[in-house]
Amino acid sequence: MNATTLSVGFIPLVDAAPLIIAQEMGFAAEEGISLDLRRAPSWSSLRDMLSYGKVEAAHMLSPVPVATALGLGGAGAPLSAVSVLSVNGNVIGVSQALADRLRGAGHRFAFDDARAAGLALIAAAGRGLRIGVPFPFSMHAELVYYWLSALGLPAPQSVVVRTVPPPLMGDAIRAGEIDAFCVGEPWGSQAVEDGMGELLLPGSAIWAFAPEKVLAMRADWAEAEDMLRGRLIRAVWRAGRWLADPSSRSLAAEILARPGYLDLPSDILDRSLSGRLVVSGRGEERSVPGFLTFHRSAASFPWRSQAEWIGLQLAARTGLDRAAAKAAAARVFRSDLHRAALSGLTASLPTAASRIEGGVSQPTAVPAEAGRLILDRDRFFDGRIFDPDAA
Repeated sequence: MNATTLSVGFIPLVDAAPLIIAQEMGFAAEEGISLDLRRAPSWSSLRDMLSYGKVEAAHMLSPVPVATALGLGGAGAPLSAVSVLSVNGNVIGVSQALADRLRGAGHRFAFDDARAAGLALIAAAGRGLRIGVPFPFSMHAELVYYWLSALGLPAPQSVVVRTVPPPLMGDAIRAGEIDAFCVGEPWGSQAVEDGMGELLLPGSAIWAFAPEKVLAMRADWAEAEDMLRGRLIRAVWRAGRWLADPSSRSLAAEILARPGYLDLPSDILDRSLSGRLVVSGRGEERSVPGFLTFHRSAASFPWRSQAEWIGLQLAARTGLDRAAAKAAAARVFRSDLHRAALSGLTASLPTAASRIEGGVSQPTAVPAEAGRLILDRDRFFDGRIFDPDAA
């Protein structure tokens, strides 16, 4: 049987790994499909490639399908998120000049305390802090807004948030266009490697289980092509399970390092896969458990409550009706399609489609359709919780 080729867009980031590995390690072939992986230069171009049918699916920022449903960003066709490709994986970095001021003020760059790091950053940079994010509608932006606003520095009133493509974050620091950034790996590590700055905090210190990238499809294609949709979901799920095995890490880094994918040294890519990050030019290392998650704790499951949290965050800063935004967002994360695709596998999926976000303070067993499901800690740094039924 000849494999059906699906064109899939991606941005050169470590969290594109489930798609790359699905093709390179044969998980796509097992499902009778082949992935034509197309590298895009920016998130806006990738969104447009998907919206206008240039690709069938895409590695996508989790808020983009929600923003599209809310009519934000001049978006095109409605999109569906049928899987979460990755949880966490972002870093916040600062310019070398700002890092020096932070260290001079006594900040220890412990890399685990969002409150202490945020207050130190506010004191060192003050109002007018310029911070780069890869796209206006991204988990990077939502984490930055949530973090700094909770600490008394409301954005956008007191923070200038600028859009910078991930590979160009270091160049933007060098040019003096931004003071700090929030970006997915490996581009924070590359900025450190190039001497452009230091890493201040992992995104997981702000929200311990943030859905970072999703497998997105045009909503009409996802409904019409149920067989192909299911094959792609299963191939990517198997790739995520393979990536979760520590013994796969070295080979995964070597594959991702290839010129057609990330085209960077494999040792830099290994940092995010292992969670052992070099945070400064002096070689200081920090270990971050769960820095980047592809499979554990039902990481691929698109919880509707995650979409609702994103929708309400977007509504709060764009002036949209909260109730309408929440309802529209919930329809975007297709937990039903994800569940249907994996029903024949031994996948530990939750029996619910929604949950209280930020409510798990320690690993907790929950009802599962098969096997045993342990939900990892998912706390917000300030202790708030998001109950979709009460929002």
